[in-house]
Amino acid sequence: MEEVNNIEVVPCTDSDYLKPFRVHYNQNGTKKSWDFMRTHDSVSVLIFNTTSHCFVLVKQFRPAVFMCEWERTKSQPHQSAEKTEEGSAEAAGPESPEGQSASEGESSSVWPPASAGVTYELCAGLVDKPDLSLEEIARQEVLEECGYNVPASKLKRITSYRSGVGVTGSKQTMFYAEVSDDNCVSAGGGEPREGELIEVVKVPLHEAMTFAYNERIPKTMGVIFSFIWFHNNMSPKYKISTNV
Repeated sequence: MEEVNNIEVVPCTDSDYLKPFRVHYNQNGTKKSWDFMRTHDSVSVLIFNTTSHCFVLVKQFRPAVFMCEWERTKSQPHQSAEKTEEGSAEAAGPESPEGQSASEGESSSVWPPASAGVTYELCAGLVDKPDLSLEEIARQEVLEECGYNVPASKLKRITSYRSGVGVTGSKQTMFYAEVSDDNCVSAGGGEPREGELIEVVKVPLHEAMTFAYNERIPKTMGVIFSFIWFHNNMSPKYKISTNV
């Protein structure tokens, strides 16, 4: 997962996922403009394994995160990138092979380690199948990414919210799913035909809140929020501790 090379940054002139626009409008008599991206809405799923009392997350390399780290560190070439909990052993970073390039006029000689682009996330996916319900899309993502076969009817809707409100304004709907070892029908890992390379990660319940608040572990806000939601809503039911 963390072997990344032959990096090349080029202009994005066409995409199936992002469409840039500029909107002009008047607000309270003031003329304004705003640049934004149109993208798909999404679903995410907090998965709790009742057999092993652990949360099931996914871990994957995110190019956007990697490039943000590059932007942050490129002006400090003599300082090593901040180490992450799961990437400190690779702090030296990959070699920069022939053919690597960055945006015009930028140096590509110092890339952060590939681990700088790896994040921990909830199982999630795009809402790009108009003939399927959100629950069914979420069910498919749980099966593909994490290997658990859960009926859509067993998914509990937690809430929905806007993400990237300054750029995309897309909506994500979050679900909760309880699984057991009996529901596990495959190793997961995502859909290779779609370019997914996903590692399934289990976080023990008693370590959940420590994990959530550890800033050295790169994670999405969805992970933090969902762990807090579980602590407030599900822990009393099971009379179990999330180590808060």
